[in-house]
Amino acid sequence: MRRLLAFTDTVDALTEQLGQWLKWLVLFSSVISAFNALMRYTIHYSSNAWLEIQWYMFGAMFLLAAGYALKHEEHVRVDIFFSRMTPRQQAWLDVFGGIFFLMPTALIIAWMSIPMVKNSILSWEHSSDPGGLLRWPIKIVIPLGFVFLAIQGVAEIIKKYAVATGVREAGKAYERPVQ
Repeated sequence: MRRLLAFTDTVDALTEQLGQWLKWLVLFSSVISAFNALMRYTIHYSSNAWLEIQWYMFGAMFLLAAGYALKHEEHVRVDIFFSRMTPRQQAWLDVFGGIFFLMPTALIIAWMSIPMVKNSILSWEHSSDPGGLLRWPIKIVIPLGFVFLAIQGVAEIIKKYAVATGVREAGKAYERPVQ
């Protein structure tokens, strides 16, 4: 179990670094948005590429930060029973959900998106909008994001199993959302 927990620490550190890097995309996207609006209203010039790069950045933030959100337990939960459970029961539920829902979904989506990405690269797919960008760079983010989510999911399953079996103390206490 010690080696598995060391693995989770490594995954957590890498996920944390990725999450911190992705925060910069929020700034870059905002600057591009402001620049695009300034250009559009002052000199009446705009380009679809500026809009699309914002969409790409938003997509990258959303897809690549899914593992970061999972690590920090900031993902959406169905709270009907979870808030009334003990930390060990919560951990067992997270182990079950991770194995039977998170992992299959993340791996299936990652696997099923590969042919789409491959076709996009091979056809050198572009946006249909005038001045639009290549599509394959953002499409690569789909399998990458779900692979990163699956890797963090494995780490979370291991950590929750350690909590459920009493090897490790529960970390962050579950806080019910404000109603």
